[in-house]
Amino acid sequence: MSALAPAANFSFTLLNPSTPRFGPRLGTLILRRPDPNCSIQLQTPTLLATTSRGVVPHLSRDHYAQSSALKWTNVPFETFLEQYVPVPTLQTGSSNPLHTFLGFSPNETILSTTARDPYDGREMPTNGNSHISAQTLRGVRKLTPEDWRKYSLACKPDVVVALADTPFTNPPYSQKRLTKSIERSTAWIASLIKPVSPQEPVPFAIFAHLAGNTSIPARKAFSNSLLETLYGPEAEAVKPYSHLDQAVAGYTVDLVPLLLSLAAAEQKNATSSEEVVESSPPQQQAQAVVPLIKASLEQLPIDKPRLVNSTQTPHEILRLISSIGVDLFDAHWAQRAADFGIALDFQFPVPKGVVTSSTATGKKTEVGHNIYNFDYAHDFSSLADSFRGASQTSASAKPVCLCAACSPVQPASRLYHGVDNESHSGDLPPPEKKTYLPPFTRAYVHHLLHTHEMSAHTLLAMHNLAILEAFLTGVREVLLRDGGVTWEEEVAQFMDTYDEGLQVLEEAKVRWKEVDLARGKGRLAREKAKEEEEALQGEHQ
Repeated sequence: MSALAPAANFSFTLLNPSTPRFGPRLGTLILRRPDPNCSIQLQTPTLLATTSRGVVPHLSRDHYAQSSALKWTNVPFETFLEQYVPVPTLQTGSSNPLHTFLGFSPNETILSTTARDPYDGREMPTNGNSHISAQTLRGVRKLTPEDWRKYSLACKPDVVVALADTPFTNPPYSQKRLTKSIERSTAWIASLIKPVSPQEPVPFAIFAHLAGNTSIPARKAFSNSLLETLYGPEAEAVKPYSHLDQAVAGYTVDLVPLLLSLAAAEQKNATSSEEVVESSPPQQQAQAVVPLIKASLEQLPIDKPRLVNSTQTPHEILRLISSIGVDLFDAHWAQRAADFGIALDFQFPVPKGVVTSSTATGKKTEVGHNIYNFDYAHDFSSLADSFRGASQTSASAKPVCLCAACSPVQPASRLYHGVDNESHSGDLPPPEKKTYLPPFTRAYVHHLLHTHEMSAHTLLAMHNLAILEAFLTGVREVLLRDGGVTWEEEVAQFMDTYDEGLQVLEEAKVRWKEVDLARGKGRLAREKAKEEEEALQGEHQ
């Protein structure tokens, strides 16, 4: 154990060892289980799914198993902290307790844990020298580094993101506050990487959150603290590691606190009331974080995976790949789109037909369809124009979307319900090969949304994850093709073709508020009042 790797079962290699520090890159991430025949391999750039209380929203374990996009799943642990002894830590009798508790297969899923939800930017009580504030179902709880280490050792996820002192009070923050943030974050990483025993490192890979907020000097100072050689009691505590970065397997960046701080600084520096009210467009916001992330990574090793949480658009993903070389992205925005009835529909590289249509109309193409809209009530096509179902033949070269909505699979055996059984209804002969059924149509999913059927969001969530997976697969294929010489051209074409404003998503959010309002007590009275209001407006027209 004289030369410990960050995690013996976790490795990341770049396809091209001479890859520059910043810029698009390809890699392979491998997680090996104790069983020599079992390993999980991911080609990067790729995605990870987000969860709520350990469950991918709208998906059962059967749905999860059907999706090829779900290989890495992140669990925000604060959702279990309403109990002083978190329930997942009570799981026993398993070498992968968190997998067992949540029902994930260790042979198919990489599980990571973060203390907080990376997408949650709500204002929180200030962190202390020995705790962060976590949002639970029963309010705010304090989480100490000692408890975080204890919970991680009990649950044994594959990847643990170390605690970081990220402030969620009103920004901007003083230099003194940022200095405290760096010191605390560094100390909390040290407390997590401490070996269990002289011969036993912690049983999980550790990702470090790149601290420093929007201050470039602070971000550089934090990176330096990871690389500094330790002496005295600090060195003894983490022995045999000589510096903290030696035990770190990867780096992570949360965009939400950065964007909040940048917006606050923009308003503070504004010279007119109009500038205070207006916020920067998404493109400028995304570009503003690039120098911050570069400042953190400038001195750190390039052969470790880089994870960015809370991207909002595929355009932002492409920018971060181009300018920084990010390897992992969370799929929260795509999963969230399913909540509002959005079926994503975009492709990289952009098909010629989409380019032609966008050029002819003079308008950019939306990245999805608001299936809740009445325009789709009698639309019997599949969810995406850029893809086809596995059972559909196409004269064009449309790729196949293998999600459960576009390419449902015929069950291999009969499903029995209630008192029904094989002796009563008989059984179906097993199919000789996998049989794909016709895709679910937009009209059908529209009907499910308007009747508040949960299966609508299940179909949309699986579809959106498949589209995002296909998007990142296309990214990897373009980077592989001729050494990526056409990369910049393809990215520019995507930017020119698809709308980054996500107007379809914003409109869907407004419409979905009406759905929430229509549910529950008093629904009929509200519907009657709305009908009367619309009738009155019609009389005045």
